[in-house]
Amino acid sequence: MSKSLHMIGDTLPEEDYELQPTSHPSDPLLPTYEQHTGSKPASPTPHQRLELNRRHSRFRRFLSCLCLSLIIAVPSLALAGCYLGRSTLDRVRTWDHLPQDFKDWLNEVVPAVAKVDHGAFPTNIGYAGPTPTGSEPALVVTAPAFPMYSGVNPLVRPTQKASSTFNIIQHWGNLSPFYSVASHGLPETSSLIPEQCTLDQLHWLQRHGARYPTSYPEGPGALASRLKAATGWKASGALSFLNEWNYKLGAEILTPFGRSQLFNLGVSARIKYGFLLDRMKGKLPVFRTESQDRMLRSAQNFASGFFGIPADDQYNLEVTIEAPGFNNTLAPYTTCRGEGVDYRKKLAEWDAIFLKDAHTRLNGLVTDLDLSLTDIKDMMEMCAYETVALGYSSFCDLFTQKEWKGFEYRNDLYWWYSSSFGYAPARAMGIGWVQETVSRLTQTRLTEFNSTTNSTFHNDVQFPLDHPLYVDFTHDTQFALLLPTMNLTSFAEGGDLPTDQIPKHRAFIASKIMPFATNLQIQVLTCSPSSSRKVRIILNDAAVPLTGIQGCPEDDDGLCPLDTFVSAMQTLIGEVDYRKVCETGKPVQPEDEEVDDEKLAEVKVDGLDEVEEDEEEK
Repeated sequence: MSKSLHMIGDTLPEEDYELQPTSHPSDPLLPTYEQHTGSKPASPTPHQRLELNRRHSRFRRFLSCLCLSLIIAVPSLALAGCYLGRSTLDRVRTWDHLPQDFKDWLNEVVPAVAKVDHGAFPTNIGYAGPTPTGSEPALVVTAPAFPMYSGVNPLVRPTQKASSTFNIIQHWGNLSPFYSVASHGLPETSSLIPEQCTLDQLHWLQRHGARYPTSYPEGPGALASRLKAATGWKASGALSFLNEWNYKLGAEILTPFGRSQLFNLGVSARIKYGFLLDRMKGKLPVFRTESQDRMLRSAQNFASGFFGIPADDQYNLEVTIEAPGFNNTLAPYTTCRGEGVDYRKKLAEWDAIFLKDAHTRLNGLVTDLDLSLTDIKDMMEMCAYETVALGYSSFCDLFTQKEWKGFEYRNDLYWWYSSSFGYAPARAMGIGWVQETVSRLTQTRLTEFNSTTNSTFHNDVQFPLDHPLYVDFTHDTQFALLLPTMNLTSFAEGGDLPTDQIPKHRAFIASKIMPFATNLQIQVLTCSPSSSRKVRIILNDAAVPLTGIQGCPEDDDGLCPLDTFVSAMQTLIGEVDYRKVCETGKPVQPEDEEVDDEKLAEVKVDGLDEVEEDEEEK
């Protein structure tokens, strides 16, 4: 503690105690000072020396405070300038009088930002013309056939090294854009409401749209860094574009195409289910999303398509925190990440098989650079990310149709073992959203919060129970989790996925379950002749068999009695010990080291040759 702090009050610091001004010269604790004249000047008394020391100390403190203030003030002013932007600096009257070199430097430090002033551009100027509103559409009730969607405009579909009936863009797993799936095992039905039924309620679960890569230290960004760090290499042939290639992708947020996906899906949802708004009884629908930028923007773009612009006054958007330590049923991994199998080892085993030919082929097109299996895999991911971000990617034409099938299966393996049927904690992680769905279906308020549910938002305003329409926005992981959580076992036929071959008939295909902008609807229906209430699940425009749910019968339309469905969900909820699985489970830590390619090459399996060369488009 400094002396200045000790001197507050009537006492002096301990080290100055002997030199108090009230001390007498004859005090035995002090030395005796004699006055000398002549050859030596008079020496200052101890008290005088103390006063001089204190003055010097005060001056030193003043200089220290001044320096410290400058150290704090200068960066603070710079940060303030960055925060306020050039628009504020432009208002400084002396800006035009600054030397050009100094202004150029400021432009580098604080880039000019366009001033936002819409005063000269009003939008409400009258003369709108007639604005009568028509009846709400109800396509799922009135249409003779359901419209199937597979468009990716304005993206350029890669076509080289693939047959005309093979759609490469639909074989990117969770990186594929949403498309209408023909069937999940019920080919005789569609998303249209069965003739004998009427729609009472809809629960819509929506993934965000196409995004840039996440900021994890893997994938396309890591490939770009490795290529940049390497020197002296040169590519030729199909890889020659790499000589001039630059990494242009951002991170995490929606791409322009991703924004359009959600807007278009909002329009589609309004055309299919708009009539449910007539049953809101003057209340606004509540949409739920998370705080991540891509989640918020996905919800807003969807709402803009669903309600029209401006949408803000037509619905309530509940934004929940997505961050470690915050309970969130739409991002359950923030509070639960139990221990599962080593899915990285399984991926490595499959990479050694399906990337073997591409690894040899592409290494023959580059000199003074050894491309690893990880590099080849990242190039395939780069194809997908560049396409949904930039519209086209030269990486796509590097791989064959057979290799794209292998890449799709790699995604299946990843999701199966990291977040779905092959991942032990999956049911515990997904159970929170199921609890909320049962709460809505039964109009019963949750009173026990023993999973990822967040009690803060469970009230009549933020979690209403009497609405005919609910829309939640989430991530791909949630869709993988819900399959085992809800016991949708039709996706698990055949058991665990092998790593030595692609099963000929598999139901778990990531590009059909969790592509960019994937969506799931739970329809609540009243069906004649008994006016019984039924439930069915629609995933990417195809009905899902519910026979894995206890008590649900086989039904061509995927229907299950509501009471049976709710009872089965309640049983599944009761079987989950969230605390045991999530609070005591060890989190899965990413490996720091890449698996050695030479070790992977020793895997003696021959699975890819067993892949059936099916030329039919999925």
